[in-house]
Amino acid sequence: MMPLPCVLLVDDDTTTNFLNRSLLTRLGVAERILVAQDGEQALRNLGQYCLPPTPSCPMLILLDVNMPGMNGIEFLEEYQQLPLAAQGAIVIVMLTTSLHPRDVQRVEQLGIVSGFVSKPLTPEKVHGLLHTHFPPGPTT
Repeated sequence: MMPLPCVLLVDDDTTTNFLNRSLLTRLGVAERILVAQDGEQALRNLGQYCLPPTPSCPMLILLDVNMPGMNGIEFLEEYQQLPLAAQGAIVIVMLTTSLHPRDVQRVEQLGIVSGFVSKPLTPEKVHGLLHTHFPPGPTT
């Protein structure tokens, strides 16, 4: 599989971001990996790289739910207001240790999240995400 142009990690835990970035780099998943420590920083990244779209616009966002400041659900609510959300070009996956049923219900109501993955991120989980959301094109 060709590497994605860009992936955005959104998590307030610097160790988690370091480990996930290292894993994605080792697996050759993306040409560029952006990191945001809360929803506001993630929205700023999207505004910088995706409005208008550039090659550094993330194709995949791995989003934590529980963060100080703007949490994952608040990010999704704001994201829905962006022109990007209507395009459906960005795959958003919730990456979390646990989800309260109320949070799962709210995320599902928003209808813009492509799935849930439990932490920690592993090579198997990454390959599963890529296979599901970015299947290889036909070979010539």
